Amino acid sequence: MIEQDKLREIESIAKKYFLGASVCHDWSHVDRVRNMALVIAKNENAKSDLVEVAALLHDIGRKAEFACKAKNSDGTKFCHAQEGAKEARKILNRFDINKSDIDNIVHCIETHRFRNEKIPKTLEAKALFDADKLDSIGAIGIARDFVFVGHFNTMMYTGQEKEHAKNDKDYNFTKDDSAVLEYEIKLKHIKDKMLTKTGKEIALERDKFMKEFFDRFFDEIEGKK
Repeated sequence: MIEQDKLREIESIAKKYFLGASVCHDWSHVDRVRNMALVIAKNENAKSDLVEVAALLHDIGRKAEFACKAKNSDGTKFCHAQEGAKEARKILNRFDINKSDIDNIVHCIETHRFRNEKIPKTLEAKALFDADKLDSIGAIGIARDFVFVGHFNTMMYTGQEKEHAKNDKDYNFTKDDSAVLEYEIKLKHIKDKMLTKTGKEIALERDKFMKEFFDRFFDEIEGKK
């Protein structure tokens, strides 16, 4: 069991990695993922203390990843999950925490991302994975989607998203894409990737909300509402 004083100290260390972070992946994202991960952990009988630590540290590699992409237009591969996991191990080694627990937390962090070959194997890793993905859908997900395109000064919509989605097999957001395309290619399919019963139930409800929103979005564009 990781004591509360250690949790708060780890939280304090983690916050330093988010100074000046992107709005889409700032500390509020971490806090929401922590809250959701703890709900999932409780329902799925995962170890809540390990899940909380993993949630606090899961995106500490994000800022470095964005900096790397900004400096390397050739698309240099930098996985924030893998690099963050390495950094998390260094942080956790400062504390009196069982090695097996540290290994589990590191596994949670390195497997929480879509775009790598690492698969969540522990209950704790599955809880973090689902919580992180759930923050990409529903009302929060819609808000983050539009903030994201605003950050990159791209479009809300083009009207060609459904057709684009059919033909794009290897999607990677670019300046020519839109908030609606992010929904059509990625966000509407997140419900199918959940790993826990709790995550699946929440994802279905959030997905329903998103569909209703984007249906109305285009009704308003076309003057139907």
